[in-house]
Amino acid sequence: MSTPACTNGSPALKETDAPLPVWKRLFDVTFSLLVLLLTLPLMLFIALAIKLTDGGPVFYTQERVGYRGRRFKILKFRTMYPDADERLKEILKRDPKAREEWERYRKIKNDPRVTCVGRFLRRSSLDELPQFINVLKGEMSVVGPRPYLPEELELMGSYRDAILSVKPGITGKWQVEGRNELDFNERLKLDAEYAKRLSFVEDLKIILKTVKVVLTGRGAY
Repeated sequence: MSTPACTNGSPALKETDAPLPVWKRLFDVTFSLLVLLLTLPLMLFIALAIKLTDGGPVFYTQERVGYRGRRFKILKFRTMYPDADERLKEILKRDPKAREEWERYRKIKNDPRVTCVGRFLRRSSLDELPQFINVLKGEMSVVGPRPYLPEELELMGSYRDAILSVKPGITGKWQVEGRNELDFNERLKLDAEYAKRLSFVEDLKIILKTVKVVLTGRGAY
């Protein structure tokens, strides 16, 4: 029996005992279509606001690691300046405190790369609305582990196989149980726990908790 492998030279993953449940895909498609239809006017307004900010692209795509290690381009509303990657290198180079924060959380609080419109989108989680397109394409799920970066694979350790045995989600346990207040290792643990115990009821609970987290803005930056 052949073992699917991560692309671009990443180590092969272990086989899972069972395919993903049918209920999860049916729910993903139904829920995503509903959300996209209801939020279409809002998404058009957001796109206009981003474009008027600096004339840059409306959307931001980035390679992430998905189910069984397959790479895909995650879609978001752009919240940072177009040269954000170059700015990050400079920030980490000159600011030891920011570098330490990045190494621990893979995030920077009060990130100077974020635009004023982007700051609002992040706090409200509206920047993630385009990811429902990723869900319809079968690359993501509504609920699942965080979609990790390719360079984070080697940092995932023993949690990796469990996390990559399911599709990454727009929301998940780490988003509703601390979000950016949790360090990287705590996120891994929560994501692995979720993947090992797939449950329709648990997904519904996470979605309801997500609504509360989004409304309060807890842990978002």
